[in-house]
Amino acid sequence: MSTQARVIWDPGFTAYDFGPEHPMNPVRLDLTVRLCRELGLLDLPGVEVVAPSGPDDDQLLTVHDREYVDAVRAISADPASADGRWGIGTEDDPAFRGMHEVSARIAAGTVDVARAVWEGRTEHGVNFCGGLHHAMRRRASGFCIYNDAAVGIRWLLDHGAEKVAYVDVDAHHGDGVERAFWDDPRVLTISLHESGRVLFPGSGFPGDIGGPDARGSAVNVALPPGTGDGHWLRAFHAVVPALLHAFAPDVLVTQQGCDSHYSDPLAHLALSVDAQRTSYESLHRLAHEVCDGRWVALGGGGYELVDVVPRAWAHLTAIAAHQPVELVTPVPEGWRDYVQMLLGRPGPARMGDGVAEDGRVWWKAWEVGHDPADAVDQAVMATRHAVFPLHGLDLWFD
Repeated sequence: MSTQARVIWDPGFTAYDFGPEHPMNPVRLDLTVRLCRELGLLDLPGVEVVAPSGPDDDQLLTVHDREYVDAVRAISADPASADGRWGIGTEDDPAFRGMHEVSARIAAGTVDVARAVWEGRTEHGVNFCGGLHHAMRRRASGFCIYNDAAVGIRWLLDHGAEKVAYVDVDAHHGDGVERAFWDDPRVLTISLHESGRVLFPGSGFPGDIGGPDARGSAVNVALPPGTGDGHWLRAFHAVVPALLHAFAPDVLVTQQGCDSHYSDPLAHLALSVDAQRTSYESLHRLAHEVCDGRWVALGGGGYELVDVVPRAWAHLTAIAAHQPVELVTPVPEGWRDYVQMLLGRPGPARMGDGVAEDGRVWWKAWEVGHDPADAVDQAVMATRHAVFPLHGLDLWFD
């Protein structure tokens, strides 16, 4: 009997911990699952919560080199041995004991939900501990040790999926996943992010469209700093739906980094939780439109630990469970009391930021015409110029 949503969680995932001063504090995961529980999301009849074991190396080696995995394991046992050679022991990716084990379990969680979705045991899979999209074949990068998203996509391809689409809405370019499938026409990667001219990892430009055997398989929308709700949603809807319908994937894998929020300390976009939730609803709807609901939803970046990450990913979980939480819903007092006790600060009072009108964030559809003087419209048009014709789409009207 299939479930509506399969959610990956185990308290051990909070061991993915670069230290108390690092922006990727695992308290964000603890607060997310506690908020989901307080809202009753994990107790819904159609929701199952699964704690995966670590994968064997064969799974990791579909994406990462043996030498790199062996190095991570050795550093995991002796963090003092890290010298930066593998991207570990740096300011972004400090070494910590147990690094290999917890990183491998996160990857196993993404494979678990990908497998359950592909085999029809659940309709939607959620691993908000995953989405570690910067890790490369031989190097850690951007707080990411193993690239669980790429490992999950590779599992799908190796087990019968003919086409997989990956949509990344993190503020940072999804470079590791793009690179893993750069020349593979079976995988469409779409990343909407703040321009690499001003933000790590400094990549993801409209002309980056895939390798010689997969032209148009990589899609990048590089947005200017300060892009807010209406402009961001306009860009999303001007690019993503048409490409997904044209590509017609068997499975949709998405990365919901929520560092696009206006209060995130590491990026410069200006979205509200309301707009982030709107994008999750759109991705959910597209999964049903293009691939019979087969949807694997991951976490990612997000460094405003209290006001943003828990609410954003609780909304994601609720949407996957087909029990969306309204933006005006009060945040449960038990959760707010826990935040006050743990961190000495109040949590947000409502599940939204008060931006939405009648529960919806509005944007101007691309179909009404574009403004060549507008920086966001320029970014969108650059992307459409680069890839739409390669998918048989009309540059102006699709």
